Amino acid sequence: MPTYFISHGGGPWPWMPDWRAMFRNLEASFVQMVKDLPERPKAILMISGHWEEDSFAVMSSAHPPMVYDYHGFPPHTFQIQYKAPGAPDLAQKAADLIAAAGLPVRLDAKQGYDHGTFVPAYVMYPDADMPLFQVSLRKGYSPAEHFALGRALAPLRDEGVLIVGSGLSYHNLRLFGPGAKEPSEAFDAWLAETMAAPPAERTDRLIHWEQAPYARICHKEEDHFVPLFAALGAAEGEKATMVYHDTGLFGGVTASSYRIG
Repeated sequence: MPTYFISHGGGPWPWMPDWRAMFRNLEASFVQMVKDLPERPKAILMISGHWEEDSFAVMSSAHPPMVYDYHGFPPHTFQIQYKAPGAPDLAQKAADLIAAAGLPVRLDAKQGYDHGTFVPAYVMYPDADMPLFQVSLRKGYSPAEHFALGRALAPLRDEGVLIVGSGLSYHNLRLFGPGAKEPSEAFDAWLAETMAAPPAERTDRLIHWEQAPYARICHKEEDHFVPLFAALGAAEGEKATMVYHDTGLFGGVTASSYRIG
């Protein structure tokens, strides 16, 4: 399986017609992801920018609940149900791999699907028939640790698990509209150049991502950027290809997604 870093869009956008229209290119990219896979996945492992813990944590429930981790949206968006089955056996295997890499990890039987996970999964598999589980970020956002997380999880690719880092290439909730245009364009151009670099250079540039133009304007908190490190760590020696690119989102935001492998 390849791995992906996706920009997952804003809130529960597929359930709001105006927002869905704005994210029509993103929706098309998720549909195309499924078409481009070499085979139907055994499961999807999602590393979302909306779940972080003191140690790495692995969702282990057979039937994960929903987490409505947004506010200010219409009431019906707090009734969304995406009842994809979990993957307890694969969760245990993922936890074992993470532990074997010397990283702190625990199973979490209570964590539910956040919108960084259920939104793209719904577009990809609307029938909720694809086993789905999450691995958390670790607080502190260490690039090296999250690359190590991806490396630890890499063997799951050979078992048919699709590893997806779900975040946003631009995530500053206080700077949308025209003010986002210059920083998001510049950061996105740096990211495209970085992702096209040879693997060792690519990793080094991302480890030092704060040197990128407008880095801390685009990501005051890097929770939505760190999933990229895990996705790349799981396919570190392989080519990256841009699979989604949009401009003018929310009146100024540029965002992109990448396939690795």
